[in-house]
Amino acid sequence: MTGHTVVIAGAGPTGLMLAGELALAGVDVAIVERRTNQDLAGSRAGGLHSRTIEVLDQRGIADRFLSEGQMAQVAGFAGVSLDISDFPTRHNYGLGLWQKHIERILAGWVDELAVTIYRGREVTGIAQDDTGVDVELSDGESLRAAYLVGCDGGRSLVRKAAGIDFPGWDPTMSALIAQVEMAEKPAWGIHRNAFGIHSFGRTEYEIRDGEIIYMDKGPIGVMVTEEHVGPATEPTLQDLSEALIAACGTDYGVHSPTSISRFTDMTRQAAAYRKRRVLLAGDAAHVHAPDGGQGLNTGVQDAVNLGWKLAQVVKGISQESLLDTYHAERHPVAALVLRNTMASVALRRPDERMKAVRDTVAELLDADEPRQRFAAMMSGLGIHYDLGEGHPLLGRRMPDLDLLTANGPLRLFTLLHHARPVLLNLGEPGSFDITPWADRVQWIDAEYAGEWKLPALGAVVAPTAVIIRPDGYVAWVGEGTERGLAHALTTWFGPPAVV
Repeated sequence: MTGHTVVIAGAGPTGLMLAGELALAGVDVAIVERRTNQDLAGSRAGGLHSRTIEVLDQRGIADRFLSEGQMAQVAGFAGVSLDISDFPTRHNYGLGLWQKHIERILAGWVDELAVTIYRGREVTGIAQDDTGVDVELSDGESLRAAYLVGCDGGRSLVRKAAGIDFPGWDPTMSALIAQVEMAEKPAWGIHRNAFGIHSFGRTEYEIRDGEIIYMDKGPIGVMVTEEHVGPATEPTLQDLSEALIAACGTDYGVHSPTSISRFTDMTRQAAAYRKRRVLLAGDAAHVHAPDGGQGLNTGVQDAVNLGWKLAQVVKGISQESLLDTYHAERHPVAALVLRNTMASVALRRPDERMKAVRDTVAELLDADEPRQRFAAMMSGLGIHYDLGEGHPLLGRRMPDLDLLTANGPLRLFTLLHHARPVLLNLGEPGSFDITPWADRVQWIDAEYAGEWKLPALGAVVAPTAVIIRPDGYVAWVGEGTERGLAHALTTWFGPPAVV
């Protein structure tokens, strides 16, 4: 039986990101993936939100995605576009980039980190005991791991085998999404009628001055709402043709599909993100309608929250109880995503009364405060982990400051490239002693002369020091004293070493 410290089921964006995080920490991690390669049929998710781009920037790989994608204002709620160009972030935009490209780039990064990937196989069963998990594979082999993480999608076998409940709501609508050829050219863009929403566009496009410009050739991307919730079976070209005729009066001579899939507004969330030595992330932990493009982004950020914590536990730096903070922090984030996607689906229903509500919401979101609040929520920049009372930075993302150090200028996110925590001292140099944690926590003395601003919150009082976790969130804020410093270091990075 082959052994690894951590086994991840699924090489989608969440599984790949988690593998990268663990590998950066020096953990022996392997992925089990049913596909024989990283190729992905269809378009799936279509981009990255601002906070996800920041997360990738923290690891020094954001440019790989930015060089291939289309920068645009992608945040929105219930069909209302939410501009974040005035937000205090280096990445005050989203990125249009199909999931197949996101996965390819992430897989390239993971390959550089020498992660083992068992392709063409999938997890078929698990058995936990006090020291680890036996993972049965579809080829008859088995793996042994200290921990297993299910990143294997909404129908997660890992979640089911671990006996974790998946409560929520059954679908009320479904839509087909496809890449096809058409004999007749449809009207590009998003359309509403009494039937619902449908859209057409080339899968190859450019964004110029905020407008989508479709290429003259290539497959056509189609999204069409079905008259009734479709079955769980794989949809066919006939299903697509019938749905188009019902919604548009014609199927435009649809033919030669390269992919056809169905999505619904089924909304469910795992009751627990961890059960003993099995953890869940991404769609295995939460499914919802694709409104707002939040699914992939939430999963990648699950991985970045979990990775460093799991690494510290398996390396004996932290107690197993640190893993409880993964559920405590990420479950409320996804619960909010579930809420806003359900609201968005309700607001786009095609009847006149709901149109009146939708128009009213659009008017409200035109005002600055609601626009900023919802844009921060949809872009991920407003995430706030409950780490107790204190400075507004506590539990929020650390801004990517332009620092001045004794060795010259330094961009803060570069300190997080190797996923190691940082104590950033902005006061008198050498004013803190963290010797008992020096092997785990970077120490940086620096100056910062700029404003301290947070998305949707605005200006905040400048701290004298902060502890930044490997995921980029602030774990402690110094306001002129060391009060709470040792407790925060012990909580997040283990007990002090004897020196």
